[in-house]
Amino acid sequence: MLGRDLLLFTQAWWRSPRHVGAVAPSSIVLGERLAAVVPAGDDAVIVELGAGTGAVTAGIEHRRSPRSTFLAFERDGELARQLTWRIPGVRVIVDDARNLRTHLAEHSLSTADAVVCGLPWANFSAHEQADLLNTICDVLAPGGAFTTFAYVHALVLPAARRFHAELAVRFEEVLPTRTVLRNLPPAITYVCRRPRVGGRTAR
Repeated sequence: MLGRDLLLFTQAWWRSPRHVGAVAPSSIVLGERLAAVVPAGDDAVIVELGAGTGAVTAGIEHRRSPRSTFLAFERDGELARQLTWRIPGVRVIVDDARNLRTHLAEHSLSTADAVVCGLPWANFSAHEQADLLNTICDVLAPGGAFTTFAYVHALVLPAARRFHAELAVRFEEVLPTRTVLRNLPPAITYVCRRPRVGGRTAR
């Protein structure tokens, strides 16, 4: 499966390198780390942003209740088609993650208990980072968690430092985890809870 995932990933990169932003698919270990915030309740609402080849999606699917609601956003149509075939329990949405509120409303939902993100934040402009973080903060349920990751080698880059500062402004709790060495490249994850009142920044 790893060889197939790598092929799908490479093809997606050629189609849109800016929106892929990684050099290889996320590892199973990283996927499990990101999925650790997923609640097990039957009424839980889980959202994944940037599902890619499905490494994180599989981790979420393993943890969640089969009666929960799971929406995964993936803007690459071919990756989305493969994901639907491999993990039929997930509702795959081919759209920009910033349209999250619209799609929640279409499913008669307003909040999410967990938002798990694999998007390449360091590739985004300040405007794009703020726009998406505003959306995530808007939909996160009380007691919910937002988790995402960053590559260790890129933490010193201006966009990565800006993103970390944005998290600190928006959330009362931002917990970086131990480095996931079994990933290419090695990565850390952030677990964020309790959006601050008035923590939004200009779009």
